[in-house]
Amino acid sequence: MSTIETLTAREILDSRGRPTVYATCGLSSGAIASVSVPSGASTGQAESCELRDGDPKRYRGLGCLHAVSNVNGEIAAAMVGGTFENQAAFDQTLLRLDGTPDKARLGSNAVLAVSLAFARARAREGNVPLHIYLATLSDQEHKALPRLTINLLSGGKHAGRQVAIQDVLMVPVSSTSIDESLVMAYDVYQSAAALVERRYGMRLLTADEGGLAPPCESAEAMIQTAVEAIESAGYRPGAEVALAIDVAASHFYSGGRYDLDGQALSSEEMIVRVHDWVGRFPLVSVEDALAEDDWEHWPKLRGAIERKVRVVGDDLLCTNPARIRRAIDTKSCNTLLLKVNQIGTLSEALTALRVARDAGWQVTASARSGETEDNWLADLAVGWSADQIKVGSITQSERLAKYNRLLAIEQETGWPVQPFRVV
Repeated sequence: MSTIETLTAREILDSRGRPTVYATCGLSSGAIASVSVPSGASTGQAESCELRDGDPKRYRGLGCLHAVSNVNGEIAAAMVGGTFENQAAFDQTLLRLDGTPDKARLGSNAVLAVSLAFARARAREGNVPLHIYLATLSDQEHKALPRLTINLLSGGKHAGRQVAIQDVLMVPVSSTSIDESLVMAYDVYQSAAALVERRYGMRLLTADEGGLAPPCESAEAMIQTAVEAIESAGYRPGAEVALAIDVAASHFYSGGRYDLDGQALSSEEMIVRVHDWVGRFPLVSVEDALAEDDWEHWPKLRGAIERKVRVVGDDLLCTNPARIRRAIDTKSCNTLLLKVNQIGTLSEALTALRVARDAGWQVTASARSGETEDNWLADLAVGWSADQIKVGSITQSERLAKYNRLLAIEQETGWPVQPFRVV
């Protein structure tokens, strides 16, 4: 049992300079903890609703003062003095208080900040690391660390849309530790930076999540550049460092066609294109290769490529248990990209995790394009035994905070990274 003594919030800025919510929860035991929450750029239509102020004279409408006011006012009034047996009881009270399916009234940014702050305070109350507390929620034995998937090259909404697809990521598949993974990633990143400078004569312009953003002439050229960077760093593509792509196809889909590299592709043609990439490049994971509402064709996509790569749903699923169940029933994908702020509370995200795990899916815990220096995602990925973690590149403090936390957990536990497997 934990009794809430204080619950407060304030507005802070995320890694893109946009407002987000920072919340602090104090318990009667004296334990106190704070959390800041992220915000996405490449967002799915089914995501829970962030509350933004809409005042064009302040942060061009993106302010979070209303969400902060909800924490300091209505949420605090309902929760302070209350005693909660566990995380589920706390989160259920939050959900009843909001009363909407998408957190539109109080704001998912307010609700999630409070949910996470309570979790971190409970961990401190129990004098355990956050990942241990989160593991007790999931009832999973966690003895390994998530394998890193690291942004290398970016386009789409994370960069300047110079290339339609959103990210090409490197996956150190031969590494056995977080430390070794980061060493390999650094080598490849620096090789890519040198290659981009030679080929495009550009300095290191980076995207929202720290990936390099060269003006590649096509999606295929961006993937090929990543392969060349791996080779230039002295690694074997596929055997030591593989690739993953986040296509984010919803953002170049309109009227039943995909506008890719100047071509208007049908869904069937898009599947053929992705299948070609899987056959020609050392890919182990393909995310959102079709639009979030193109349900008819997702099973065909999975059938075409799942023997070689993970078929990952992000915008398709939005960490929403109902959408995950639909994807399971229709055999639309086999990996969940888990983003807690897509659904709104820790408990709901845990339900999504369990639904995916019960279907035999893999899970990748993911950050967002608008992040903060808070490192709770690293603990969540470890505590919930995520197969992979997707944080961003190896630059920018909001990304490095998560990697550095993983290094600390690795040192404390001595655990290896999850064994690599495609499916």
